[in-house]
Amino acid sequence: MSIRPLPRQDSQRLGELQKAQQQDEFSRGVRALLMRPLMAPGNEDFPAVRRQAERLRDWFAREAGWPLHVEREGARLFKRPANLSDDTRGLPAYDKRRYVLLCLACAVLERADPQITLQLLGERVVQWATETTLTSRGFEFALRSSADRRDLVAVCRTLLEHGVLQRVAGDEESFIHDNRAAQHDALYDVQRRMLAGMLAAVRGPSTWRLEDMPVDFEDRLRSLVAEHAVDGEQGRRDALRHHLARRLLDDAVVYTASLDADTQAYFVNQRGAMAGRLCDATGLVAEQRAEGLALTDESGQLTDISMPAEGTEAHATLLVAEHLAQRLRDAQASSVTTDDAIAAFLRGAVDQYGRYWRKSAREPGAEKELASIALDRLNKLQLITHQDGQVRPLAAIARFAIGETQIQPPAAQPMHKGSADTLFDA
Repeated sequence: MSIRPLPRQDSQRLGELQKAQQQDEFSRGVRALLMRPLMAPGNEDFPAVRRQAERLRDWFAREAGWPLHVEREGARLFKRPANLSDDTRGLPAYDKRRYVLLCLACAVLERADPQITLQLLGERVVQWATETTLTSRGFEFALRSSADRRDLVAVCRTLLEHGVLQRVAGDEESFIHDNRAAQHDALYDVQRRMLAGMLAAVRGPSTWRLEDMPVDFEDRLRSLVAEHAVDGEQGRRDALRHHLARRLLDDAVVYTASLDADTQAYFVNQRGAMAGRLCDATGLVAEQRAEGLALTDESGQLTDISMPAEGTEAHATLLVAEHLAQRLRDAQASSVTTDDAIAAFLRGAVDQYGRYWRKSAREPGAEKELASIALDRLNKLQLITHQDGQVRPLAAIARFAIGETQIQPPAAQPMHKGSADTLFDA
């Protein structure tokens, strides 16, 4: 019995279909790793990342200089930021205290047995929290209050989300409200390969000798991510390309004016080709203007901060954005304003739009909180600069200069921070 070969036309069509499927899977892998750089094997996109591992490693190394490790136990894209001074990033609801607890918890887990309980983890963190370097800076932690237990549970849930811990039994929520704590506990498996990937630094802070350790906070940050620079013109161009690609893949928008002279010259000459390569791999759409470049995502998947959204705060944010965009376009007025002026603007908007807001937001004084929320989101989206009570709108906010606001169904295309949906003033 013989097997008849496919006709040439059918074979070509099948090859094209397989090529398209491979490209789609590769793009899925790129997007998934950008949103989840530390990926547990249970992630729905992990099989695609494993199948495309070699191609993904080559692409991230070439375009952004980010190493990618893919193993059976998980994947880690060492996604180091281009802008270390950007304080708008971070884990949701995390402050300095929780970051310290996260580091202490990881240190405890590194020395723990394959399984650990929430109570035991907390007790060992309490012991480590008495270290002189921490106490001399005023850091204190105990399990006596519900606030302490809530912080510990928040850290545990972060580790669960990143696949470092896997819950075997128990419940964290009851632990928060139990004064004796031991009455309600949880048991976890410790995933050591995922734990080892938590830190994305080039050099671990524990590798510094005490006499060589950087003292200044900014120097410490730079020392953690300092990478080997190849000498020569090609090495310099590669470093510039990697820096800009990291900005474009991470930030809502890259403004030309925010770059130094050498980076700006490279950006102006190469941004079209660079944007094309990044968009081909990620499915983003490049939007170029004189003020800079944004990569837009119509699906809204590559985002951690979205706009617009539903609710009173979202409506207030859109109103403030439109207000600031009009100021930027009005040549007769200074575009710079203040926190108090924005709060006053929202106070004046209550008469027109208050019926759509929740009751507490219409109370006298609530406009200050609304203004703070709105400005924080606009700042994170790089639509404004916000410092020392001064608010300066940036070019990308011009998309919100839409005239009279109307109440309509939610828009289908969100603005986001990640690789952002931003439009510039034409």
